[in-house]
Amino acid sequence: QVQFVESGGGFVQAGGSLRLSCAASGSIFSINYIGWYRQAPGKQRALLAGINSGGITNYADSVRGRFTISRDGAKNTVYLHMNSLKPEDTAVYYCNTPSSARLDAWGQGTLVTVSS
Repeated sequence: QVQFVESGGGFVQAGGSLRLSCAASGSIFSINYIGWYRQAPGKQRALLAGINSGGITNYADSVRGRFTISRDGAKNTVYLHMNSLKPEDTAVYYCNTPSSARLDAWGQGTLVTVSS
């Protein structure tokens, strides 16, 4: 079972950008789909963006046009490029596969704080 370690979070002002990284413990070539999720205080964790093994991506309405997901198979890493950040983007961000998400198996996540 591949595990993920998220990094790249931090404190940023509204309108700023961050790039999150999701490093896998093994090869991601055989993983059909990897998603970025986030959990804001007092809210449920939600899927923001995903990418499949063919590079096809999907986005939640709340981030479409601002966030871009990409994957680097050589580095076994998935990225989330976040632009035009808003205070409501403040959350802990996680990456995961749908199967592990259903099992409620998560990494430590990375905290993004956006100030107004």
